Amino acid sequence: MARVETRNLVKQFGEDGPAAVNGISLQTHDGEFVVLLGPSGCGKTTLLRMIGGLEKPTSGDILIGERIVNELPPRARQIAMVFQSYALYPHMNVRNNISFPLKAAKMDKPAIEQKVQWASSILGIDHLLDRKPRQLSGGQRQRVALARALVREPNVFLLDEPLSNLDAQRRASARDELQVFQHEIGTTTIYVTHDQVEAMGLGDRIAVINDGEIRQFGTPHDIYEDPADTFVATFLGSPPMNLVKQGSELIGFRPEAVNVGQLAGDDTDAATWLTLTMAEAREEYLGSEKLIYGEIAGERIVARVAASDPMPTQEGGELSIAVPRSALRIFDAESGLRKRPATEQVSATPVGEASA
Repeated sequence: MARVETRNLVKQFGEDGPAAVNGISLQTHDGEFVVLLGPSGCGKTTLLRMIGGLEKPTSGDILIGERIVNELPPRARQIAMVFQSYALYPHMNVRNNISFPLKAAKMDKPAIEQKVQWASSILGIDHLLDRKPRQLSGGQRQRVALARALVREPNVFLLDEPLSNLDAQRRASARDELQVFQHEIGTTTIYVTHDQVEAMGLGDRIAVINDGEIRQFGTPHDIYEDPADTFVATFLGSPPMNLVKQGSELIGFRPEAVNVGQLAGDDTDAATWLTLTMAEAREEYLGSEKLIYGEIAGERIVARVAASDPMPTQEGGELSIAVPRSALRIFDAESGLRKRPATEQVSATPVGEASA
C-alpha cells in the first residue's frame, strides 16, 4: 500500500488555454478508496492520468509513498490502471490476458500460474480462464481487467470509470463486488466517475471537482449533509438539494427533509420548522415513495415523501410544506459558498410565500 499526494498540481493544454487541472492538492491514506467525482470536462480524468504518468504536469508535484514521481514512467510508479474500455486482448483467453504483464516482466511460468490462480480466485473468475473476452459479460470483463492489474501487486490502483459500459443492474452488482475486492486486498485506490451513486457507494472519501478545482473533499456523509457550496449541494443527490433565495442568502434543504400534510399546518412550531407554500404542486408516483414537484419564489422545488403521504393541495395547486430548521443549509447568494452552521436558524423573513 502507499499514500498518494498531489501538491498544487496544474495541467494546462496549450500556452493560452485554460487549466484543465488548476492547483489541486489532495492526500490519500494508505489503503483508502478515494473517488474523484465531477461532471464531464471537470479535470478528474486528467488528474488521474497525471498520477498514473500518462500526462505530464505543467507544475506541481505528485508523490506515491514518500517519493516524488513526476519524472518516472508509469511502469516505475508501482501503480496499475483499469480503464473504461478494459483494454483486453480479444485473441487471448482470460488466463493469458491476466498473465500478460507478468510474461512481459519475464517472470517464470510456475510463479505466473500461481499469481493467475490467486487473482482469479479472489475475483471469482477462476472458472473462466479458458474463455475469450467475447464470451464474457461486461461484469466479467471488468473482473478480468482488475485481475490483470492485481497480479502486478501494485501500491496503487487507478480506475477510470470502469463500470460506465454496464447497464444499471449490472453496474450495481459490479459496484458491490468492487468494494468487497478493494477492502479485501487493502490497496490504495483512486476511482474516477461522474456518477454520484457510485461515488457515494464506493468512496471512503470523495473529492468533488469542477473547473479543474476541488470544491470539497470529505466522507460521503459529510459532503451530502454539509456541502461546502451550492455546486456540491446540487451535484450530489437525486433529486438534488433545493435552493430558495432569501435576500443575500440561499436556503438549501434536501427533498427528503420536506414534510407535507398535517405537519405543515398553521400550528407548526416556528422555532423548529420553516413553513413554505409550494405553487403548482404535482406528484410523481415511484412505488414505495413519490416525488412532489412545485415552485417557491420562482425556484423549482422537489419533496421526497412516502407514497402513502397525503398531498392536500389547495385551490390553484398550492401545497403547504414544512422543513425542520436543523435540515436547512445556508449559502451566500452571490458566491454560492456555505455561510452559516446548520445549528443557526434561518431568519423569520418570508421566503416567497414562506412563514416562520
